[in-house]
Amino acid sequence: MSRELGLKELYFGFRDPRIIKAYAKLIEQEAQKIPHEVNIMEVCGGHTHTIMKYGLNQLLPKNVKFVHGPGCPVCIMPKERIDHAYVLSEQKDVILITLGDMIKVPGSHGTLQDARAKGSDVRFVYSPMDTLKIAAQNPDKTVIFFAIGFETTTPMTAALINQVIEKRITNILFHINHVTVPEPMRVLLDDETNKIDAFIGPAHVSVISGSKIYDEFPRDYKKPLVVSGFEPVDVMKSVLMILKQLSEERCEVEVEYSRSVTHNGNTEAQKLNNMYFEKREHFRWRGIGDIAKSALKLKDEYGQLDAEVFYKEILPNEKIDDHRLCICGDILKGKANPVECKVFGKACTPSSPLGSCMVSSEGACAAYYKYGNLL
Repeated sequence: MSRELGLKELYFGFRDPRIIKAYAKLIEQEAQKIPHEVNIMEVCGGHTHTIMKYGLNQLLPKNVKFVHGPGCPVCIMPKERIDHAYVLSEQKDVILITLGDMIKVPGSHGTLQDARAKGSDVRFVYSPMDTLKIAAQNPDKTVIFFAIGFETTTPMTAALINQVIEKRITNILFHINHVTVPEPMRVLLDDETNKIDAFIGPAHVSVISGSKIYDEFPRDYKKPLVVSGFEPVDVMKSVLMILKQLSEERCEVEVEYSRSVTHNGNTEAQKLNNMYFEKREHFRWRGIGDIAKSALKLKDEYGQLDAEVFYKEILPNEKIDDHRLCICGDILKGKANPVECKVFGKACTPSSPLGSCMVSSEGACAAYYKYGNLL
């Protein structure tokens, strides 16, 4: 007789210290077969937090190191896009809605939290679908959903758009800031000064898009990649899989998170995304720069739902750089870690962040600050 899995069963065993230490020994043995340093980039900030929380970096041999990547949707959001949200929130009869940490990220005018303190109606939700309820409760207001996230959260925005169209709701608009993972990875590897020997890919992205989106990296760049879950045992097993590839002189995409990830991914979610979104020509990543075809926008036929179209005349377009002392850009590129920043933990803390890597709960600086006792 089938039954639903309990929450504990989804992670039970994946945090067991004995299993983690057993993998550490196997990693040590495998690393001895490799006569050079191995820098493994964990693309996603969720992996960074797992690494720091459980002290996994301390369990690796000296020639194996983690380097941090650009897979934090809040961290890479440029100030000019945050300024869009700020300006929209100031408009008469507008309710601006977004997810989680976005409300705390500073733009050039301040944060959305600052805008709310000055009287703007800014709200954060746990699910995009909550936007429907807010719009129904405020029929005389324009509700703008400021959408962020990688491939993981894009289908939720697409599902919301689908509901708005099917129910003929007329007071919801969208400001789309969804970005995609492979393009920035490609940019990092095209930089000849990169320190990347292999990748740990985020499992939740591949649940939607499939592991196929990473096929180019072993094929074209000769970089092994393992799609990993987010528990500590997942990460340690993924490191071992990468080292085995290197010691055996293999180079391929492997899936550690086989309990949910397939090669093709969730094709129904992909169809929903493709129905409403298309690639932007360019999108500026905070600390990295313009990356072609790395973000999504609403298709032209849905322009009536696009806040960027509706409010085009008032949205600022000036590109704004980070504070000159902030090294978030180098951290997102895997060229530095937070403790190398002169203002880390001093002028820059979670309560007074200078850069986006300290603001987001997925940011590398936030992880180092929170779990600094494990350094």
